[in-house]
Amino acid sequence: MATLKHPSSFVTLVALLVVALFVAPTSSTSRKTLKHHPYPTNGFRVMLRHVDSGKNLTKLERVQHGIKRGKSRLQRLNAMVLAASTAPDSDQLEAPVHAGNGEYLMELAIGTPPVSYPAVLDTGSDLIWTQCKPCTRCYKQPTPIFDPKTSSSFSKVSCDSSLCSALPSSTCSDGCEYLYSYGDYSVTQGVLATETFTFGKSKKKVSVHNIGFGCGEDNEGDGFEQASGLVGLGRGPLSLVSQLHEPRFSYCLTPIDDTKKSVLLLGSSEKVKDAKEEVTTPLLKNPLQPSFYYLSLDGISVGDTRLPIEKSTFAVGNDGSGGVIIDSGTTITYIEQKAFDELKKEFISQTKLPVDENTSTGLDLCFSLPSDSTEVEIPKLVFHFSGGDLELPAENYIIGDSNLGVACLAMGAASGMSIFGNVQQQNILVNHDLQKETISFIPTSCDEL
Repeated sequence: MATLKHPSSFVTLVALLVVALFVAPTSSTSRKTLKHHPYPTNGFRVMLRHVDSGKNLTKLERVQHGIKRGKSRLQRLNAMVLAASTAPDSDQLEAPVHAGNGEYLMELAIGTPPVSYPAVLDTGSDLIWTQCKPCTRCYKQPTPIFDPKTSSSFSKVSCDSSLCSALPSSTCSDGCEYLYSYGDYSVTQGVLATETFTFGKSKKKVSVHNIGFGCGEDNEGDGFEQASGLVGLGRGPLSLVSQLHEPRFSYCLTPIDDTKKSVLLLGSSEKVKDAKEEVTTPLLKNPLQPSFYYLSLDGISVGDTRLPIEKSTFAVGNDGSGGVIIDSGTTITYIEQKAFDELKKEFISQTKLPVDENTSTGLDLCFSLPSDSTEVEIPKLVFHFSGGDLELPAENYIIGDSNLGVACLAMGAASGMSIFGNVQQQNILVNHDLQKETISFIPTSCDEL
């Protein structure tokens, strides 16, 4: 079994790999919430499951699947930035581009009576939507398509409503109609409506009335088949967080090869017994990408070496390009190309293992592991945020596989905007305080929350 130690500038990896071979059996979305209220004041929790939960995969294979899914997401994210920075007039954008698919699913129910369905959790977009009858074009989903005619609480949104005005692109015909494009061939199109959404199961549940959502009658594209819709948690007015009028939300992601569920906390601030290592940093804004959560990253250290990266490398440019966002829907962390080159060079310099250039893993840097159980030292990795330094545990950036005999760095290069991915966020309570405009990282065991 792997044992991790933390010397001054290195962590020791003793076959960290056996852990990577454990297979996660099926885990399902659970419940737990508080009281019935139109806008919950005490907050509530929703259990999350990874899209690959229940599959017979190693940790490396899960990361590889996430990277493949993430390629289209990265293209979408970059397309968003490009579209915003090059458009002379935002009104000319007929179908603004949004982030799209993600890596975690939440269970919720829609309508009266409530109909349950799984939705992709996406911190990179705002709109809440699900497929609706009558469907002119719908993809295959795991649950029956929602029929608004069977719900007594369904109501179309008028064209002069504030919800309709919040859409980046809309037309007015039979109510307020929307079109959301996801940068490739994925799109959802339909009418904006309000409904009652229910979170949790059994007696422990909370229902929230008059939530604006997209009732998608024309939907197509890759990346949505594992769910029946999407729940946006971005900073815009249409997101679930904004519509709940809650100033705080948090999530805590268990390791992707863990059998335990992750958790989303809406409107509540979870107390952690030992929060000495808490790092709080300002949330930055990009006027051209108002939905994203931008981080204030100053630099990165490998071991005791601060990488020679200019602070401006991670800053948002005047044209809206660059910057660093935190994203639950991207698997690994991607940083600007020159910064990644420095990080890769320093990792190779400090890691006393041969670089593996033959094994196909989908990751940029892998090391060949010794055939015996020799202890291997790998350098620690620290992200220097404005407000504090976040030192990651080794399992949040090194993925080992004893079958392949490799240990790989779970990071990659970005051509534009940098992204702090979900592997790096494992077993860290991530608190968003939208009132104070800060984000806090609190290392903890997410399965104990």
